[in-house]
Amino acid sequence: MQIGRGVRQECCLSPILFNLYSECLTKEALDGLGDFNIGGKIIQTVKYADDLVLMAKEETVLQDMTDKLIEIGRGYDMEMNVEKTKVMRISRQPSPVTIMIDQKQLENLKCFKYLGSMLTNDGRCACEIKSTIAMAKVAFKKKKNLFTSTLDLNLRNKLLKCYICSMALYGAETWTFGQQIRNTCKVLKYSAVGSVGPII
Repeated sequence: MQIGRGVRQECCLSPILFNLYSECLTKEALDGLGDFNIGGKIIQTVKYADDLVLMAKEETVLQDMTDKLIEIGRGYDMEMNVEKTKVMRISRQPSPVTIMIDQKQLENLKCFKYLGSMLTNDGRCACEIKSTIAMAKVAFKKKKNLFTSTLDLNLRNKLLKCYICSMALYGAETWTFGQQIRNTCKVLKYSAVGSVGPII
């Protein structure tokens, strides 16, 4: 079948077609590969929109997965952008990973932001916690007049939870708290007498 025209700009069918296309590509490319086991199931990828994360425990397995994905992708008329492709080892003692694409070594990252969460190569959450608290502090300062106004205290508390706490606690379900973070990180707090705001 010959296709003469694609979907229109911002058509809701476009992401669905892309997801089908990329899902077929990754299934074909990664079939039988991968060694990252969670709960008895091999997890090869984490996908969101056009972002694809390959996961492996061993460097050689990750290189094999990358090579196969590139090979099958070319059959689908897709090329991997080496400049935008990065690699990161998450470990207590992180060390560089050597992954090659077309004779070019991928850049090793110490941290990167993925879906609003900061991932670091040591697997700790201190950076992300401090970052979200800093964003909440900025948001509080922008709305300070509202929170210190003569509005009813219950209404101000609800506004604080809505605008500030939701921002400060974004992604908190995935945070890991060691003793060091418990001792050094500061959290949002509000009192019952109306002086609400972050403790810095």
